[in-house]
Amino acid sequence: MKKPSLLFLLSCAFVFSVQPQSASVQKVSEYSRLHEADIMNEFISFLSIPNVASDSVNIRRNADFIMNMMKKRGIGNVQLLNADNPSAPPAVYGEVKVPGAISTIVLYAHYDGQPVNPLQWAKGLDPFIPKLFSGRIDKDAKEIAIPPDAYQPDYRIYARGASDDKAGVAAILNAYEVITKTGMLPASNIKFFFEGEEEAGSTHLAEILENHKSLLQSDLWIICDGPVHQSGKKQVIFGVRGDTHIEVTVFAAKRPLHSGHYGNWSPNPGMQLAKLLASMKDDNGKVTIKGFYDDVTPLSVSEKKALQEIPSVEEQMKTELGIAKREMHDRNLYEALMMPSLNVNGMQSANTGKLAANIIPTTATASLDLRLVSGNDWKRQQQKVIDHIKA
Repeated sequence: MKKPSLLFLLSCAFVFSVQPQSASVQKVSEYSRLHEADIMNEFISFLSIPNVASDSVNIRRNADFIMNMMKKRGIGNVQLLNADNPSAPPAVYGEVKVPGAISTIVLYAHYDGQPVNPLQWAKGLDPFIPKLFSGRIDKDAKEIAIPPDAYQPDYRIYARGASDDKAGVAAILNAYEVITKTGMLPASNIKFFFEGEEEAGSTHLAEILENHKSLLQSDLWIICDGPVHQSGKKQVIFGVRGDTHIEVTVFAAKRPLHSGHYGNWSPNPGMQLAKLLASMKDDNGKVTIKGFYDDVTPLSVSEKKALQEIPSVEEQMKTELGIAKREMHDRNLYEALMMPSLNVNGMQSANTGKLAANIIPTTATASLDLRLVSGNDWKRQQQKVIDHIKA
């Protein structure tokens, strides 16, 4: 995550405040400058707590840390919202009631992170020991001691969750602190909701929402967890694609067979799986599964116009990522995001590299994720893939 500049706080502060933006900018800028060290020290401590959802002990440490952050800022009714399963990660809740407010907003972020293989972490660093660099590691940035003499705009913190999504928790709470410490007046009642298993599929989220629906009544949810525009500019997203998963396994012989003895005779599950996956898309990136796009709600005229006005990043991203051409030739990035997708998350069949052997494997497995758009039902979309496989 890049060093939290003025925009780090402004991104949420305008949501809270009814003051003119020019006055808000000046106040937030001054507060950020004077309290930068305190903000960063707290954030670094937060990043130092492991946050994999299955690690119940450390997930609870994260929840306790957030509760203390909220209490320190004077947020009321701070509590844990639990699912029926006591081992499920809790959500952290708090609220601020504003006299005379006629609307209520809920601010959401999540504090758990993706599982991580420490051996694959950037430059062999420990993912839960935050490190400060002068820029991007892949651009040969230099490590800088914490705390530095002063934080610079291009500095980056490397740690699990430094962006997705402990930065969201920190942005929300620091923005609230700005308005209370600088005398800005919130325009709405504010409820805070920080989830603890978003990266694990939000398995218990519906249950938590149902168990506490009266407490969570509101007019609007604002989610501080989404993509930054590829140019680095701030953006507001009014919807995101859903996600559902399928794991496909192809079975062959009951035991591994020597390829010299059985090649050309015993079916190879890796080859069968590759052919099966290849049958799901054409050369233009369009999913060929019957009915895959039938449920999509068409875009309105105003939505199409809004897409056209988003600054293009096609050439920038192709250069940055080393991609010669995009998958859907007839759509740019933002148009492609309006369509459901089928993605291969990973494939596995026996070993490769130094561990490779002259065998015909017994199985081959692929993990697929299906991104969903307005009109899609996740069960129907899964069934379309299953029907394709059966056919």
